[in-house]
Amino acid sequence: MKTKTTPHAMLRRKITQGLTLGLALGAGWASAPALAQGAYPTKPVTLMVGFPPGGQTDFAARVISNSLAANLGQGVVIENKAGVNGNLGSADIMRSAPDGYRMLVGNGSMTVTPHVFPTLGIVDPTKFVPVGILLQSPLVLVVPAASPVKDFAQFAALVKERAKAGKGVDYGTPGAGSLVHVTTELMRERLGSPAMNHVPYKGSGPAVIDLMAGRIEAMFDATSVFDPYIKSGKVRPILVTSSSRVASLPDVPTPAEVGLKDFEIISFIGMYGPPGTRPEVVQKLNAAINTVLKEPAVIRSFQERGDQPGGGTPEQLDAMTRAQYKLWGDVVKANKIHAE
Repeated sequence: MKTKTTPHAMLRRKITQGLTLGLALGAGWASAPALAQGAYPTKPVTLMVGFPPGGQTDFAARVISNSLAANLGQGVVIENKAGVNGNLGSADIMRSAPDGYRMLVGNGSMTVTPHVFPTLGIVDPTKFVPVGILLQSPLVLVVPAASPVKDFAQFAALVKERAKAGKGVDYGTPGAGSLVHVTTELMRERLGSPAMNHVPYKGSGPAVIDLMAGRIEAMFDATSVFDPYIKSGKVRPILVTSSSRVASLPDVPTPAEVGLKDFEIISFIGMYGPPGTRPEVVQKLNAAINTVLKEPAVIRSFQERGDQPGGGTPEQLDAMTRAQYKLWGDVVKANKIHAE
């Protein structure tokens, strides 16, 4: 009798094979002589984005790419490899040579996915070499423009009312195990754990389309994702997850203002290298990132969409990654979130 191979089994096998190959190749690189001749970089640098074009992570990589290339004196190429909330791209970089020519542009979902898919061999984000923070952004909760919900108080009341009636509110996410998914579950927990219906999509784009059409009733995502739809009046923002109000959304309240405790969530995008990336490469790229993020055009591109330029040290990105990795591990465990 022939055994049917499930999609998760196939994915697990691919990830396992890739990581095994990475370990084998890594051993070879570790024993090799000097990885580069001359000053880094001497050829184009590829930035891996584990999501489709058009999302916030891809946007961040493209905003900095031209200025980064000018600063480094070499071309910068964006490569998109979507799948499993960015994990296919992460796995690719995990097994890349640690020479600085293939780097990862990752987002907060990489701190969530390992907890949600515990048996698939998802890449541990703390194993990467942190380089620098590209941007930070609060999330914003929106409802369709046609929704009768006008503010967060009305939304919370609707969630609880529907749960009592046995019909949960439908909320969308870019995928099971995404930062948006666990953020919504944390909000649900803060509201007393009323039942809600998770509707996962393959990326933010399809979810936003259904949200505007009223096929789902609410959704969190980065402010930059919803910015054009908020400006056009197609969705209504009712909450931002920052400690203070967002300049581009001055009328939208913060968690503290609506009575949600311990709910300050910041989405971040950072650059990482494969394990073993040389310190001089990290220093060169970090310095270049900090220079690029001070350019008025780059700052304007981020801020116009509600994002804030990052910058700082590799240690700051490392601390942020580890803190969110722990936070979301606790949330996933408490709410029994598993997508396998």
